[in-house]
Amino acid sequence: MQIDKTTLLDLNIFSSSDQDIASLIDRTSTNIGREALRKHIKTPPKTLEQLIRLQEVIRWWWGQDAAWAKSISNGTIVLLEKFFESADNEMATPGAFSLAVGSFLQKLFNRNQYTFIQFSLTHLSDFLSGCDELCSLLREQEQGILPQLLRQELETMQQELDHPLVPLLLGVNKSTPFNTLVRLSYRARRELKHAVQRLLGHFARLDCWYGMAKATKELGWCFPRLSTTKQVLFQAEELYHPLLEKPVPYGVSFVRGDFFLLLTGANMSGKTTFLRSLGVAALLAHLGMGVPARALNISFLEGIITNMHVEDNLLLGESYFFAEVQRMKSTAREIAGEAPHLVLMDELFKGTNVHDAFECTNAVVDGLLQHQHHIMVLSTHLHEVAHHVAQRRGIQFAFFETNMNQDGSFHFSYQLKQGISNDRIGYRILVQEGVLALLQPSKSNRA
Repeated sequence: MQIDKTTLLDLNIFSSSDQDIASLIDRTSTNIGREALRKHIKTPPKTLEQLIRLQEVIRWWWGQDAAWAKSISNGTIVLLEKFFESADNEMATPGAFSLAVGSFLQKLFNRNQYTFIQFSLTHLSDFLSGCDELCSLLREQEQGILPQLLRQELETMQQELDHPLVPLLLGVNKSTPFNTLVRLSYRARRELKHAVQRLLGHFARLDCWYGMAKATKELGWCFPRLSTTKQVLFQAEELYHPLLEKPVPYGVSFVRGDFFLLLTGANMSGKTTFLRSLGVAALLAHLGMGVPARALNISFLEGIITNMHVEDNLLLGESYFFAEVQRMKSTAREIAGEAPHLVLMDELFKGTNVHDAFECTNAVVDGLLQHQHHIMVLSTHLHEVAHHVAQRRGIQFAFFETNMNQDGSFHFSYQLKQGISNDRIGYRILVQEGVLALLQPSKSNRA
């Protein structure tokens, strides 16, 4: 799956605060695991086969929480990085005098070095022990029980651990003599630096996969059914946006022949949240983890494309409308091929007048309807657009209703309904918020 920075921003996957999807699903135990997760979000599996293999791993970890090596902490990883960073400056063979001096004198005259070496090797021992604990799954699990991708990762880790120095390091503890620590420190820096770096890479991936399984379980999400058919498919039951405290679930279905959804409703009625819910669920499904829904059946998508919050560029002299046009141009290029995408469009051409917006949106919809191998959702408050294409094949209509009260007030149910909305509440909102009253001159000014 392909996903660009604009789409990640539109879907609120990453943000400067912790109120984003990446933070919500981050259950990793180390910084390197967190970085592996962020990289994974930006570059999901490229094929259905890779995605299926990864989902098998995350499903396995979902039911095997006790198998995780909890002895490896983030502090251990940080110290190991510092330990091996100092290798280039401390590669000299330990001299006979330093080896002959006992631990007591080392503590007395060279306390910093003694503490650093002892502390570092203890953490190195903990890390190798944790890796060995993970690799023990190869010995404990029956052949064929472990998912193929997980087995391959662990087998590669085991190869790195098959070094004669590893058993000696596993035996390090607080009572290990200083001269032994010095020898092991010297040898570890010379012989295991690159092996440990590779092991850190393996562990980061495992931390990422286990973290996604843990997030799926703790958040109560379901694993999606990955359809192997080439037919474009997205069917969800009780799908919701995971960042809302009290979300209203949606039921939605896209199959071949009903691939386009035109969404209407007043401003603030829930259209943008719905679009984001679809995009977030599709991305999470393509990460191999669970999704916020009771059930989701989805085919493999080549990418997710959003046209939601386009920004102008003052330095390049580009207007907001021109930026919208450029985003739609890149969208058109992406969907020109046969590989299916999920295309989410929110209130197109906001940077121009209503008449132009209506004509431009109509023209774009007419063009998009010719690409039936994609899933497309367009939200608009211009209900005239919906009526313009009401008789076209392959298009669904849904709306978010505004409930009007007799006193002129209103509220939103945020429930998705079939049909076309004619609600117009912009003026009511202006009045309700007291904007027009504030603009009226005071009595003193009138006098």
